[in-house]
Amino acid sequence: MAIIRTVRGDISPELLGVTYLHEHLIGYSLKPDGDIDLRLDSEAAAATELHHFKVAGGQAVVEMSPADYGRSPLILKRLSEATGVHIISVSGFIKGSSADPLVADKSINQIADDMIRDVCDGIDDTGIRAGLLKAGSSLDKISPNEEKIFRAVARAQKETGALISTHTEAGTMALEQIELLRSEGVASERILIGHTDRKLDWDYHVAIANTGVTLGYDQFSKEKYFPDSQRVDFISRMTKAGFGKQIAMSGDLASSSDLTSYGGGPGYTFILWRIIPWLKKKGLTPDDIKMLMIDTPKRLLSIEG
Repeated sequence: MAIIRTVRGDISPELLGVTYLHEHLIGYSLKPDGDIDLRLDSEAAAATELHHFKVAGGQAVVEMSPADYGRSPLILKRLSEATGVHIISVSGFIKGSSADPLVADKSINQIADDMIRDVCDGIDDTGIRAGLLKAGSSLDKISPNEEKIFRAVARAQKETGALISTHTEAGTMALEQIELLRSEGVASERILIGHTDRKLDWDYHVAIANTGVTLGYDQFSKEKYFPDSQRVDFISRMTKAGFGKQIAMSGDLASSSDLTSYGGGPGYTFILWRIIPWLKKKGLTPDDIKMLMIDTPKRLLSIEG
């Protein structure tokens, strides 16, 4: 029987509902000189943001802050209990620049064993289990430590059945990530490539989709990279091209200036209140929207028991 592993325990996939697949609630760089805007350390602000999300119709959030980015499973559990929003926590690492100190002295199998424990037994000594796995690469390269993490996350995936959700730096190295994970025996259907909308090249996206993985369009509102109109156009084109089942939407709001609860914006309501109506105007049907926001997250996060 399939389950989805949340910070409050396992639930039926049918209970998941409208889901953002790549967000941040509590997280921060472990480096002393880290960007202060990337420090999300207010439990009260996170609760407020989740309340806004729930009012907008949201029901579940995948919190993508891993061990090298201030992961806080106990806080996530309290937030879920306080708001009623399902939260799924992650095991793994963002990329080499933050992960190197944590993995340099470990073997692939040691890293994999740590991830397997996170999913099967619990993170640290909390008893709170992770519901998916993460690995990432640097700009235009996969460093030796990053390759080690990718191979470890693949082995953990085969042991646990959990989804692998990746970080690409500016959308680069997606095809190389896929090749590496598949070389370790991971099925394409269990891979979500993150931040593909940082590189809006049509042929590149079609090539990624043709491998069978899911593409993360998760940079909505970040117009310093591309205007949202282009993201909307790409999702519309990809859907019309037959890849609608391979698209995951989110905002990856990792900065305090991104969140209304810290005095910034646009916050967690933006996709549901602004982007979804825009996609409908571009011709996406109610079934297309349900696929994006409910069916694909349910499929990706389900773990066969």
